[in-house]
Amino acid sequence: MSSEQNKQGDEQELAGGGTAVVVRIGDTVRKPVRPWSDAVHRLLKHLEQQGVDGVPRALGVDEQGRSVFSYLDGEVGNYPLSAAVRSERALVSAAALLRRYHDATSSWADGAREGWQFGAMEPVEVLCHGDFASYNCVFRGEEAVGIIDFDAARPGPRAWDLAYALYRFAPVTHPDNHDGFGGLAEQARRARAFLDAYGCTREERRTAMETVSERLQSLADFMQERAAAGDENFQRHIDEGHLALYLRDIAYAREHQDDWERLVTGPQE
Repeated sequence: MSSEQNKQGDEQELAGGGTAVVVRIGDTVRKPVRPWSDAVHRLLKHLEQQGVDGVPRALGVDEQGRSVFSYLDGEVGNYPLSAAVRSERALVSAAALLRRYHDATSSWADGAREGWQFGAMEPVEVLCHGDFASYNCVFRGEEAVGIIDFDAARPGPRAWDLAYALYRFAPVTHPDNHDGFGGLAEQARRARAFLDAYGCTREERRTAMETVSERLQSLADFMQERAAAGDENFQRHIDEGHLALYLRDIAYAREHQDDWERLVTGPQE
């Protein structure tokens, strides 16, 4: 679809919307309103007031009852990952982007505990994005310049986001995971590079690596709970092998905890 057509109001469905239909109209993005949408809008307004670049602006609700956000120009890092998204520059710029986002929420998160899709987790240090991965980042070339989709945001510890980012960006995955790449040593090197670019201390690196399996177990549990409640989308994901993939990656992360301690946690301060 051309830019001119888009300006005239035609809807362009965007890839990566998960179970929701997300469309672009001109310089805006529209998505269904959820029970937690008001909280997401408040978060984006806070970030706007803080002068944070690289996140959508909340623009209200349209005539069809959809949430409206500003469109971030660039390419979303959907799978299969491009060479640019797998690059070292993408890795470290994504870490720096996450740090800027976290720091902008750190003084606000504790007073914003209600209204999210998922409950607050202790310790509340920041407003976690909840799904920080390449498919929720916007890239221009090899540079991560934006974050999208805050539906899984929740007050909680920095390590919750760092752990999932390591799973997706390092990536800390079993060799049989088709979305993964690199052997254990390369995964550890990339994990260390991400955590260093974020600015982690040695103890923060240890906590993030130890949280990877917990974060993935939470995702696996949620998938099973939703499927058991009759959600056909989550049941389809299970049938397609996504749950088995996560469980295998959980076992892999736990099996190599000593390696992560040696190769990622430090020394090298």
